[in-house]
Amino acid sequence: MLLNTAIRSRPFRENFRYRSSFSGYKPGLLKRVWDSWVPIPAGVGLSLIAYLQWRRLEREKNKGVRAAAHWEVNCYKALPLRTFSRAFGSVSETKIPIKLRPFIYGSYAKVFGVNLSEISEPVDNYSSLCEFFTRRLKAGVRPVDQHKAVVSPADGTVMNAGKVNSFQVEQVKGITYSLKAFLGDISWKDNEKQIVRDINCNEVVYAKETKTPDNWIAYKKSLLHDPIKNDLYQCVIYLAPGDYHRFHSPADWHVSFRRHFQGELLSVNPSVAQWIPGLFVLNERALYVGTWQYGYFSMTAVGATNVGSIRVYDDKVRIYKIKKLTGKFQYFYFYL
Repeated sequence: MLLNTAIRSRPFRENFRYRSSFSGYKPGLLKRVWDSWVPIPAGVGLSLIAYLQWRRLEREKNKGVRAAAHWEVNCYKALPLRTFSRAFGSVSETKIPIKLRPFIYGSYAKVFGVNLSEISEPVDNYSSLCEFFTRRLKAGVRPVDQHKAVVSPADGTVMNAGKVNSFQVEQVKGITYSLKAFLGDISWKDNEKQIVRDINCNEVVYAKETKTPDNWIAYKKSLLHDPIKNDLYQCVIYLAPGDYHRFHSPADWHVSFRRHFQGELLSVNPSVAQWIPGLFVLNERALYVGTWQYGYFSMTAVGATNVGSIRVYDDKVRIYKIKKLTGKFQYFYFYL
């Protein structure tokens, strides 16, 4: 409370005096009234709170995953996310004064949980936020198990993994995307020697048209080299802003085909992925297809808001081999 110092202060008891609203107040009367009627509304209120809490818990227990409506997706797509991502890309490539780098990168690390003890260089060496975002790790902090046929290609969170039983594949629990739309037509078998650079997923044109089966069994057989002994499996890995953002070869495999899908740059945050069906099909992405010891193998890098380009290492477009599990894709830019 603020008091005007020009006003002469008086004893508190002379300024304020409380009087009972009961003209004929008698000691103990208020207590008797309180004890007689308060338990009724108090009991009703507590019962109502308990009922509302029970109903909320039941609703959460029984509710299914609510996918975004068509109009909600269209509204989200209408946002200028590509322009925003381009602007963010320009800002992220701006050179930062050396004196400000520890503060800026330290703040970024605190907000997004970056472990600065794992990075390969002092923070002063990263001239821009883009360089820091694509930082290398110290040797040995992510040991690769050379005895495993498949390892994680990225330092992220596994959102979903398992056997593929239909065209609809889970991106997160309860929300799916179309595998057929995600991979596009199976043209790589007939066009392995063709250079397919940029393909708009809304207007796909190939040097030689290929009929992709509409039946799931036939489609799966067209992918697998041995449909009897082999099956399809998938894994979705999400890279958060604080994660190490380089990705590596997950296996010893031959890459024979690359396809670039134009699309949106919607956020792939788990909260968005569990809301928008087919998110990975909507977004721009770079698909790599090839073979490994068990047949078909593919890996796809999906763009996102503020991740408007993907630099791929040693992309020679034609057939090449990644010799080791630790092998990296060499430089090649996809501007998403």
